[in-house]
Amino acid sequence: MISRLKMSRLKHALGTILLAAAALASWPVAAHHSFAVYDRTRVLTFKGTVKSFQWTNPHSVIWVVVQPEGGGEPQEWSFETTSPGVLTRGGWTRNSIKPGDRVSVEFNPLRDGSHGGGLNSVTLLDTGQKLSASFAASEKPS
Repeated sequence: MISRLKMSRLKHALGTILLAAAALASWPVAAHHSFAVYDRTRVLTFKGTVKSFQWTNPHSVIWVVVQPEGGGEPQEWSFETTSPGVLTRGGWTRNSIKPGDRVSVEFNPLRDGSHGGGLNSVTLLDTGQKLSASFAASEKPS
């Protein structure tokens, strides 16, 4: 039979292991919500054609094919935005943007120069409808 002292030590060790595992598991979540990858001091605007729109948690993503200024091969850019729930409160639906839509995107570019950024807004060029993707704009009272 296990003595009370051994049982106490076993419970303590198990508790320590579980606490450490929980701390390690929560680390990627804290890192995930950082906006440090975007250069928030710069705002760029590109025009292009929507390749796809991913309406998923935790962040929706729009892929746009952009023709570079000065010519060259078309480039695929990805623009990350907030969650579908926040977008819905801002007036978006899962069908707001469709492949083939001509758009103008306003975004904060990635710091590393990769083809992507944090979306601020998208304007549908055929209708002129502008959809905000900022957290602050979607939380304003009507």
